[in-house]
Parts: sequence; C-alpha cells; structure tokens
Amino acid sequence: MVTITPLNTMLDRMVTLSRAMDQAFVNGSPDALGKTAAQPSWVPELDAWETEGEYLVQLDLPGVKSESVDIGFEKNTLSIRGERERSIRAPEKGEVRVFFAERDWGTFTRSLRFPQHVAGDNISATFDAGVLTIRIPKSEAAKPRKIQISTASETKQVEG
Repeated sequence: MVTITPLNTMLDRMVTLSRAMDQAFVNGSPDALGKTAAQPSWVPELDAWETEGEYLVQLDLPGVKSESVDIGFEKNTLSIRGERERSIRAPEKGEVRVFFAERDWGTFTRSLRFPQHVAGDNISATFDAGVLTIRIPKSEAAKPRKIQISTASETKQVEG
C-alpha cells in the first residue's frame, strides 16, 4: 500500500522538476565527420521514496555497465552521471541498413536534493538486472523518537 502524504507529494514534485531540468540540457558531440550534432537526450527514469530510516532511489539503466556510472553526493545533492553506448555501429566495410533505432544513447545526468538530515558518509549503491538502487540513510537527528513525559511529582522526587 502506498501512502500519500505531503512529504511524498513534495518528493514527487522535486523528482519531476529534476527530470525537467535534466531534459532541458542536450549535449553536443562531434559526429564521424567532426561536425557537432545534437546528441539524443537520454534521461533514465527514476523512482525515489522515503522509509523511516532511509531514502531510496532507483534508476532504470538497461544496457549501461556499472563502471560507466558515477555517483556523487555534495551539499545534500545526489548526482548520478553515466553513459549508454550506441548499439548500432557502422561496420569497417560496407554499409548498415537500420530498420528501427528507437533506443536512446549517450550521456545522462540526474540530480536529486535531499534534506539536511542525511548520513552522506553511509550512502550505498547496488546494480542488479539493469536497475541502480541507491540507499541514503537518514541521520539520527532526522529519525522520529518518542519523548518521555514526566510528572511534576517525579521531578520533585529527583530534586529532593
């Protein structure tokens, strides 16, 4: 069951804004003739959610090698950069007849800002079946805790 709270809505808006910003930038790269052509913009899909003890981020990165991905965390901003190589390559001799070329390729960047109460030193990432999962633990200050209530008579006994 998914619970929608104002925090979920805020995180969803942050991810939507992040995706729009990432899509706005298209890198130019030289083609085989040395001319700069617009490279297809590729923005991998991302899910982000919060549990009691951590934030989780998952990106779909089919066809991307783990060594082609770079994850950084600075000023409470998680940045994921990488590259998916072009699958259609021209042979050494002859020509290629392409029937369909729908899969995006090239470099990508995704960024997501988190609240200050994050244990940035303990971030971990795993890559399995084309899905990158990043775990960002919350710091102790961010975790909910129960406050013990004492009565006035208990306070007087401790003082006296």
